[in-house]
Amino acid sequence: METVKIYYDKEGKTLTVWFDDPRKEFIAEEADEELLLMKDKDGKVIGFERLNYRENTDTLPVEFISV
Repeated sequence: METVKIYYDKEGKTLTVWFDDPRKEFIAEEADEELLLMKDKDGKVIGFERLNYRENTDTLPVEFISV
């Protein structure tokens, strides 16, 4: 598995998370009004983007749990 990549754009108010190489993105599908799923050419979800995301602090806490 590749490294999970998390991007927070404070000005654009987006939170983007990639589980795989972003260059593999083939299509982005709207899951609901503020959530996009990025998929590769085989339809596998390789990332998501949360629109209108606003963090209330200057830091973004992240919890990682491996199972």
